[in-house]
Amino acid sequence: MPTHPHPDTALAAALLDRWNTLLGRVAAEGSPAPAPFGDELLRRWSEPQRRYHTLSHLAAVLDVADELADEAEDADAVRLAAWFHDAVYAPDRSENEERSARLAERVLPEAGVPAAVTAEAARLVRLTTTHEAAEGDRNGAVLSDADLAVLGGSPTAYAAYAAAVREEYSFVPDAAFRDGRAAILRQLLDLPRLYSTAAARARYGAAARTNLMMELNALRP
Repeated sequence: MPTHPHPDTALAAALLDRWNTLLGRVAAEGSPAPAPFGDELLRRWSEPQRRYHTLSHLAAVLDVADELADEAEDADAVRLAAWFHDAVYAPDRSENEERSARLAERVLPEAGVPAAVTAEAARLVRLTTTHEAAEGDRNGAVLSDADLAVLGGSPTAYAAYAAAVREEYSFVPDAAFRDGRAAILRQLLDLPRLYSTAAARARYGAAARTNLMMELNALRP
């Protein structure tokens, strides 16, 4: 696979190092060099239609997955899923998670990742459609919490996140966006628990509910 330039070359380089280290642990001995696979993923995460689902989001999810690694049954499977969870992303398509999971199922075996780890990573990618990890699904809990950690950021960080989401959906008229976004926010607020791990609940739970309510109130005409 050819290399491609990335908008944030320092972040891309740091992420590629993390990918190479991860594959060095997970892939079978004698597997192909991991860098070309990582570079292709970084190219995907750098596509021009992205405003929130960018290299920065990937790095943030990986950071929280690392922080919650002790909660996972297979932290490296979670990390692989983080790399793939929005690798296919088109704002006007509804099957991004499924297409991302299929990409993982195709690429990871080529990179030398064992079948069981590939299957678990793909399952976790599909789980991000709902972020509802079943009781006892420790890997699912960690990935879901890492992906939703942005909701529990500072008011400034959350405002930047919400603005980036709106930019990704700039093709949607204001009224339709408000209705759709409000429905998503209510769905999140209605979940019995937004975060599945105790650590994420303690760290992000209260701020996330405050942020979601503030955005929901701001969307009301």
